Amino acid sequence: MLYATHQLLGERGLAVYYVGIDLGGTNIVAGVLDEDYRMIGRAAIKTAMPRPAKEIIADMARAIVQATENAGVFLDNVDSIGIGTPGSVDRETGTVMYAGNLNFSNVRIVDEMRAILHKERIFLENDANAAAAGEYYAGHGRGKRSFMQITLGTGIGGGVISDGRMLIGFNGAGGELGHTVIVENGEQCTCGRKGCFEAYASATALIRQTKAAMMSDPASKMWEIAGGLDRVDGRTPFDAAGSGDPTAREVVKQYLRYVACGITNMINIFQPEVLCIGGGICNQGDNLLLPIKQMVSLENFARNCNRQTDIKISSLGNDAGIIGAALLCKLA
Repeated sequence: MLYATHQLLGERGLAVYYVGIDLGGTNIVAGVLDEDYRMIGRAAIKTAMPRPAKEIIADMARAIVQATENAGVFLDNVDSIGIGTPGSVDRETGTVMYAGNLNFSNVRIVDEMRAILHKERIFLENDANAAAAGEYYAGHGRGKRSFMQITLGTGIGGGVISDGRMLIGFNGAGGELGHTVIVENGEQCTCGRKGCFEAYASATALIRQTKAAMMSDPASKMWEIAGGLDRVDGRTPFDAAGSGDPTAREVVKQYLRYVACGITNMINIFQPEVLCIGGGICNQGDNLLLPIKQMVSLENFARNCNRQTDIKISSLGNDAGIIGAALLCKLA
């Protein structure tokens, strides 16, 4: 009843707004964008797993209402709603086919949201593709014809956009940038293959590499900086390397080689105008970006061309997924 009442209060005016949902295993975050793609209101609700999909969807709708209220916007003035979700999706039917961390299997999330909010223009996309859409429309990709986003997180996600279209393959499963092999018969990846980009260059991989280096060198400053193996994070080796620790420097150097290898592969295949790197590790700034750019410049197949892919750190940070979800209507 809350949603119907809120909708009846609205009167369609000249302003148009977009709403995006970033659905995660920990939080459901909703944001409202104005016509200039600026976020003017947001709301967050704990995902509180495990629980039934219907309860999570109801809270997604609740988060949307809270976000519009916080933005001072009536739901009737919202042009469209977009949802970025983990897992594999069927965009045509609005179904999350599988999302392991949410325990979703063939959940018709768009139909459920339409029934609650009485809004027809609702779009669904994988969260990594949504983040790419955000940076493409409202960040460093704005005005570009071709664009890529690679997110270094728990895994490696990404998205490829060309001439305003997301490249997803004939079956919707394309763009899995993290599951290209960079080390033959290497580390086991969660996807079933060995040696994937994700298995070497994700934040999870960096933490594993850091712990292994700490175990091999009890005198490393990484022990002091982290405060123990169970407290290691992506900052640990960078902070220790900055303080002069040789073991940490080697961890960082090797990790950057892995990242640069995967990025070079992507550039060689797609040659986008801009490639953005996202994820918490990007807080390292130039300590991450400059060595990667240098390594890529030496190995990029088109290194002798006048025009080169511009590698940047994502400008939208953690908001990329929300903003991209809100703008999924642009890719429809």
